[in-house]
Amino acid sequence: MDAWVTDAAAQIASTAEHELERLVAVSSPSGDVPGAQAALAVAQTLLPADAHVQRVPCSTAQHADDLIATVRGSGRARILLVGHVDTVVAHAVHEPLRAEADRLVGSGSIDMKGGDVLALGVLRALAARREDIGEVALLLVTDEEWRVGEFAHGPRFAGYDACLCFEGGELDGDGEDAVIVRRKAAGTVRVTARGRSAHSGANPDAGRNALLALAAAAQAVAGCHDPGGPDELTAVPTVLHCGGAFNVVPSQGELLCDVRAQSLDALDRVLAAIPHEVGGAALQAQNVRRWPGMDHRASMAPVLEEAAGLLGRSIVGAPRGGASDASHFATIVPLCVDGLGPLGGQAHAPGEYVLAASLHSRAQVALAIAGAIMARA
Repeated sequence: MDAWVTDAAAQIASTAEHELERLVAVSSPSGDVPGAQAALAVAQTLLPADAHVQRVPCSTAQHADDLIATVRGSGRARILLVGHVDTVVAHAVHEPLRAEADRLVGSGSIDMKGGDVLALGVLRALAARREDIGEVALLLVTDEEWRVGEFAHGPRFAGYDACLCFEGGELDGDGEDAVIVRRKAAGTVRVTARGRSAHSGANPDAGRNALLALAAAAQAVAGCHDPGGPDELTAVPTVLHCGGAFNVVPSQGELLCDVRAQSLDALDRVLAAIPHEVGGAALQAQNVRRWPGMDHRASMAPVLEEAAGLLGRSIVGAPRGGASDASHFATIVPLCVDGLGPLGGQAHAPGEYVLAASLHSRAQVALAIAGAIMARA
């Protein structure tokens, strides 16, 4: 293994568990401004001493400002590191970090405060190589889990050589280190129904049942589901709100569906399949979240080969169905790779965890990739 990768990874690993404990101790559900501010305050204490810190408006209104920390050097490489501090875990069920055998268990540990710790460590390691970097920036956002609007930060990083995103890592089927080089496009389809209320016992036929209309819409969405097809389209109804009383024909409601495919165009076919009216109740469908896909298999292949040489073991490029902020840079930055965070599981669920040993092994992977990018700049 390359000496710099060995030494820098050991340094990151020596403090990573303590840093993760500090970050996870802060409950920061998406949209909670005090929680986000507190999490970013912890992150700022872990930056290189001379990092230039900016707080910039978040992509989503009523969220805490995002954080950009920049380190500049005399070299050529311009590298963006990306993470998020928001979680989906409510304050009432937040769990601080605790050790259980080989696991570090705590809310937001794998998604993605463990990745944030590694991104901060990589930033510090790169800051020690000023002769090889032109500029390294760390972007920590506060709205990744619930964002539905346009992403605000893409253009500001035009001209960078690479984007490294630190969502949770994985191994391939052979146990080799894997990183994410392809992600699906993602959408959230929202269907609203407008019907007419009526007494469900005395005069039900005078009503226009919004619930039945939304049920038909859900069936239409599910009918588009074709994960084995050319677009690998998944279309899954996930949330239904409708009705207010057991004895009233529901007059309005809302359906949410999670839709993912290899291209945003495929998502539009789902919208087209939803009827405009069912049983006299009007339906209106829109895609309220449009996250682009990412496919950097070709551009990253030689980088991963060179990084494997620095690492002394294989690095495999892999696909993943879930969305991340790396996708927003896929058309702006020539090299994009994700899944550089630690190994773990049960994201968004009780018992969420990071494998403690992977904080070291995945720091090695991220540093090797960064080293390969610097060598190519």
